[in-house]
Parts: sequence; structure tokens; C-alpha cells
Amino acid sequence: MTTDDIVSSQELERLNANLAKVEDLTQRLLTAMGHKKPLSSSLSGPSQDLYANALGAYWQEWVQNPAKILEHQIAFWGKSVTHFVEAQQALTKGKLVAPQDPGPKDRRFANPLWDTHPYFNFIKQQYLINATAIQQAVDDIDDLDPIEKKRLRYFSRQIVDMMAPTNFLSTNPDALQKAVETEGASLVKGLENLVADLEANNGELIVRLADEGAFRIGENIATAKGSVVYRNRMMELIQYSPSTEKVRETPIVLFPPWINKYYILDLKAENSLIRWIVDQGYTLFVVSWVNPDASFADVGLEEYIEDGYLTAINEVKAITKQDKVNAVGYCIAGTTLSLTLSLMKQRGDKSVKSATFFTALTDFSDQGEFTPFLQNDFIDGIEAEIGDSGLLRSFIMARTFSFLRSNDLIYGPAIKSYMMGETPPAFDLLYWNGDGANLPGKMAIDYLRRLCQDNRFSDGGFEILGHTLNLSDVDVPLMSIACETDHIAAWKDCYRGVQKMGGRSKTFVMAESGHIAGIVNPPKKKKYGHYLNSDLSLDPEAWQARAEHHQGSWWPIWEAWLAKRSGRWIVAREPGDSDHPVLCEAPGTYVMVKAAASNQ
Repeated sequence: MTTDDIVSSQELERLNANLAKVEDLTQRLLTAMGHKKPLSSSLSGPSQDLYANALGAYWQEWVQNPAKILEHQIAFWGKSVTHFVEAQQALTKGKLVAPQDPGPKDRRFANPLWDTHPYFNFIKQQYLINATAIQQAVDDIDDLDPIEKKRLRYFSRQIVDMMAPTNFLSTNPDALQKAVETEGASLVKGLENLVADLEANNGELIVRLADEGAFRIGENIATAKGSVVYRNRMMELIQYSPSTEKVRETPIVLFPPWINKYYILDLKAENSLIRWIVDQGYTLFVVSWVNPDASFADVGLEEYIEDGYLTAINEVKAITKQDKVNAVGYCIAGTTLSLTLSLMKQRGDKSVKSATFFTALTDFSDQGEFTPFLQNDFIDGIEAEIGDSGLLRSFIMARTFSFLRSNDLIYGPAIKSYMMGETPPAFDLLYWNGDGANLPGKMAIDYLRRLCQDNRFSDGGFEILGHTLNLSDVDVPLMSIACETDHIAAWKDCYRGVQKMGGRSKTFVMAESGHIAGIVNPPKKKKYGHYLNSDLSLDPEAWQARAEHHQGSWWPIWEAWLAKRSGRWIVAREPGDSDHPVLCEAPGTYVMVKAAASNQ
């Protein structure tokens, strides 16, 4: 037997082993897909009326302004034909090379073969020509409602992104090269990753963004020392252990969003806002929200306010023997903090000395990038989903957020995991991003219909708990931090909400970066700066133009502002008291409940 025979024998064995794996994985794939729960079609795309209206408007434009439409069509035809001719000419010359002009750059096409190989270059350039033509066709439609046109632009962009050649094995040079180099093992591993993701999510395809085996909550993330000192149906209240001998008299109670888990603020020691606040000498309490199951279907914003916010504030006051607290709300929890403050004013409750809002929307007059998802067809679909399960399941929210950045959060990770067989990175932020929570059905609809769609809190009054709440009632000293590139809570919308709040002591900070990185920005990193401008009478554009840029994190600016509202120094407090014994150590029990388990 020759060496070649041995090599061939070994290759055949590997091939047979891979084929056996594929057969087993195919059976697992079918089983996993069988567990998928049906989902309303309106949650997967807009009403067909959108495309019908767009087609009608495009035809109307063709009738009224045929020259413009023909000009753009002819330009598209000309580019396509020229592109084909150039490729043919290169082949007739016997040279397997791409044209001298490889076309525009796009980070999806980073592999040099996209520019140097005629096959891949032809596909790339034609895709980009097609994408431009579709965008131009949408732009050509004038006789369409502005909101509908915004939705059409968004959904057409989603189709274009989905059809990128990088998303298909036969036209992805990175995946093909990896398959050749590994003798197909990368494809088998990719299929294993695909099946594992389906099995982990009851048949729903949710691309895993991080290596979940690399993290353990309470062991290598969410490790700040503290104790759960109160628990009810809605939340656990964590009091963090002091790291200084003395602390400020007035405690802080921080309300994180309940769409995700609180430990975004305590991923690791070096970027933990929770640790940093404690290290500055504050008694810090953080709410850890329950991850609801179907028994929470009838829970609304009323329960979040009464059993969450007001209860937490009262328990913190009791534990610290103080009459007032400084409150912080992040994202949807900041929105609800503002509702709570309006209610407290109307009830004559002065327990909150100051309020801080992190990326919190209170004026929804401009729905921003969420416009496609805040129309009746999509929310009707959510109501149908909630009617079946009592919950807005976590993966629906996660998928919606991901599609706002589909290339980064869906297609890119899917290519690496499913086509190239790579293990997701051990990235704590992406792990947290995948550890979402369900939303109670009543609360979700209340928020989407009455706050987001109708904008009642900012315009006309939000009725709840026997009161009509108004944004102008929020008159405690406040600081609002919004983020310059935030695609979830656009800074201009946050700013407009602050303008409508009452009171005279208002500070607005625009942090560089996005929804997470702009908030989790420790001073030692010296990474992102921030902007300040005390004149809040200006419109957002004028405010930004006149704002002063400051290097580094906004955390020290906030702490200096907070210190003036936090009283004298006293001996540091240990968690709990005789009426609030320690129930368990941080991070508590509620944070451990996974959405996937509660969906079953």
C-alpha cells in the first residue's frame, strides 16, 4: 500500500465520519424545528398593504413623471450591461482577473477575492448595483405617506441585506476557503451550531452571539458584593456592600430595564458602574426584576410602579432611615421612573430628592428607527401573540432589536457560526445581550399602544392608578444622559422629553457612542467623551452645535452633581437591618431565570 493509498483511506474515513454526523444532525434539526411554536405572520413582515400602496405610488410617479423613472431605469440597465461586458472582455482575453475598477468598498466584502477574482467580483458588483437601484426606486416614490415611505425604505433595506452574496455558501469565499481547508469539517461544525441554537430556543432561529459556556452569573460576571434584602413578586432589591468607611447619607436606588437583566451595569470589575458608584461612597440599591412567566399576563405598568418603584423606594427609606432617595432609571425603566415621579407629585409624595435618566424616552412624537415596528399591523401581531401566550416572548423583542442592525447582529454572526463553524466569542456584553426577559402581555401592550403610539404621557395625559399623569409633573432636580449614536433611544428624542419636564434644575448630557457603550463608559478607559450645554431652550440641532465637548466619561460629572444632593458623610451601612434580613447574596435568584425556560 502506497502513501497515497493511506492518505486516500484517511480522507475517506473522515468523509464517512462527517456524513454520519450530518445524518444525525439532520434528524436533530427536524426534531428541533418541530418544537417551533407558530408565530403571527405580521411579526415577520409588514402588512401587504404597504407594498400595494408603494406599487400604486410608483406607478403614479411613472405616469406623472416618466422621464425621471426612465432615466433611473436606463442608468440601472446601462450599469448592468457594462458590468457584464467588462467581465466578458476579461474572459475573452484569457485572463482570469477582475476588472481594473473592483467597485465600491463594503466591509462585508473584506476578503481580497471579492476584488481580485472575476467570479466573486462580478457577483459583488452586480449585487451593489442592484442594491442601489432598489434604493433609488424607493426614493423615486413621492406620493406615499412619510411613515409608510420610511417603513418601505426599512423593509427594502432588509431584503437587500438578506440577499447579500456573503449570506450564501456558494458565493462566500471565506466560507468556501474554510470548507476546503478543513475538508468540510467547518460545514459540519456549522450545522452543529445551527442545530444547537434551534434546540436551545424551541425551534426558533436565534443566532447565538456569545459562548454561553464561558460565563456564570455571580462567578465571573455580576460579581459585585451585595445582598438581596427584599423580595416580592415583581423584583428583588439588592443592597451593595460598602467599599469605603463612610458613605453619603442619601441612598441611591437604581432601576434597570426589565427587557434585559440588570448586570449590564456589573459585567466585570473594570467596567462596573455598580462598583464605581459604591467606591465613590454611596449606599447603592439595585432592582433585579422578575423574568415573568404566563402567570404575569395581567401585570401592567401599574404593578411595575406600585410593587416595583414605590415599594423599592419605601424599603430603601426604611432600611437607611432616610426620608428621601436619589433615583436612577435606565431605558424603559427611566421612562417608567418619570411616570412614577408624576404620580408621586400628584399624591404629594416627596421621597425622591433627584432623578437621573439613562437613555430614557418620554416623548415619542418621533418614533425614530422603531417606526417600522410601531404601526398597527406589527402591534396587532404582538397582541395576537400575547393572546396566545400571555407574554411578549423575549426572542421577539431580541429579534426586533437585532434587525435594526441586521448585518452586525444577525447575518455576520450567522455566517461565522453556521457557514464557517466558528464558536461564538467569549464576549460578556454579547452574552448579556442574549440573556433577555419576557414582558407581561398587559404591560407590553400598554407601553406600545398608549406610550409609544399615542404619546399620551407627553401629549394629553397618561391615565393610570386613578390619575392622569403628565410629563410636566416631573419637577425634581434631574440629569438626563443620552447617547449620540443610540439607535434605540435617539438622543434628540430624549432631549425633547427633558425639555417638556417641569422644574428648573435640569441637566442634559450627550455621551458619545451608543445605547450601551455610551452608558457603560468607565473613566479609566478614557474612551468616549461627552457634550454639555446648559441652554435647554434650544432645539436639538442648535443645542448640539453650541455644546461643549469634554474628554472622557460623564461618570465624574454625574457624581459631582449627585454629591450636592446626597447629604453629609456617615458611617458606612452594611446590607439590610433587623426588619430586612439578608435573603441571599447578590446577584440574587431572579436574575438566574432564563427566558427560554419560562417560554415553555
